Amino acid sequence: MEHDRPPNRLKPRPLYEEVAELLRQRIFSRALKPGDWIDELRLSAQLGISRTPLREALKVLATEGLITMKMRRGAYVTEVNDKDLRDVFHLMAVLEADAAGIAAHAATDQQLAELSALHEQLEKSTKDRVKFFAVNEAFHLKLLEVANNRWREQMVADLRKVMKLNRAQSLLKAGRIEESLAEHSAIMAALKKRNAAAAQAAMRAHIENGQEAAA
Repeated sequence: MEHDRPPNRLKPRPLYEEVAELLRQRIFSRALKPGDWIDELRLSAQLGISRTPLREALKVLATEGLITMKMRRGAYVTEVNDKDLRDVFHLMAVLEADAAGIAAHAATDQQLAELSALHEQLEKSTKDRVKFFAVNEAFHLKLLEVANNRWREQMVADLRKVMKLNRAQSLLKAGRIEESLAEHSAIMAALKKRNAAAAQAAMRAHIENGQEAAA
């Protein structure tokens, strides 16, 4: 009978996706550093897997920009130079400023309340750099969600992964957390006033100031 059927269960992720996530976290934590060569034989033995899912995982990370495949030399953790960072920040400023402008018009009262709650968490996290960074990212991702363009969301997600390769994060600069919080306050104020132009300008200034702090 219908009610006797077992509940639907989420299918487990393919092995290569689990391996990709493991390597992604090793890269972000600097266990694998920019320029490091990925020793496929050693890594596959360490993980107890064949090289097939490992190579599929490396392809995924290559599409995200975290891994660079070099002809006849294998896979390396991507090294981000100054031009790379300038290009990434430029695209982030364009995409996120546009999203902020759209959100100023399109956000529901509930969505504005959710953004405001994240901003309040930021205000309470200024003494905890790790938490501040996490909440900061959550705020930006929520804003992109409100703007409701899945292609932009994917592009920004990939750009943020490349930014994480540069561990001289802008928030590590003395006083940058306080500056970032003030910039978020300007963004939030513009959103609450439904002022698209002000929201765009505030977000662009926020991204550009982050670029200067990361230089």
